[in-house]
Amino acid sequence: MRRLRTNEPAPFGLLLLADEEMQAINRYIHQSEIYVAETDGKLVGVYVLFPVDEYMAEIKAIAVDPDYQNQGIGKFMLNHAGIEAQAKGFKEIIVGTPTIAEKQLNFYRRAGFVLFDVKKDFFIDYYTAPIFEDGVQLTDMAMLKKRLDGKTEI
Repeated sequence: MRRLRTNEPAPFGLLLLADEEMQAINRYIHQSEIYVAETDGKLVGVYVLFPVDEYMAEIKAIAVDPDYQNQGIGKFMLNHAGIEAQAKGFKEIIVGTPTIAEKQLNFYRRAGFVLFDVKKDFFIDYYTAPIFEDGVQLTDMAMLKKRLDGKTEI
């Protein structure tokens, strides 16, 4: 894992696996830090850490090359994002995923994230074209958060 160097181009091929439109990526990419996972000199994963405010960071995108999925890279990157956010002084980290994306929701829950909000019609309002997953149009985004100090919410 390493932070993308300023002279390196953003790995848009990987980012587009997590966020379907360049327009959406361009809304946050320039205010964020990009981290990449490498194997044998090849970029195989990426996540984008965006500062929401002085207490909270958001993972705006996280993706693993399909040829390298199911090998623990996503879990490693998610953990790395928490460590990086905490090192920067953030107290919480958040992430959003479609409300119908059970695989992603379970991935975040297993990592200690809890649901705290649902953004109604997010995928309709935020993107220029409809987005479908498994034949179902995405509409709402589930927002999950995790405290970085190890404490649980009361």
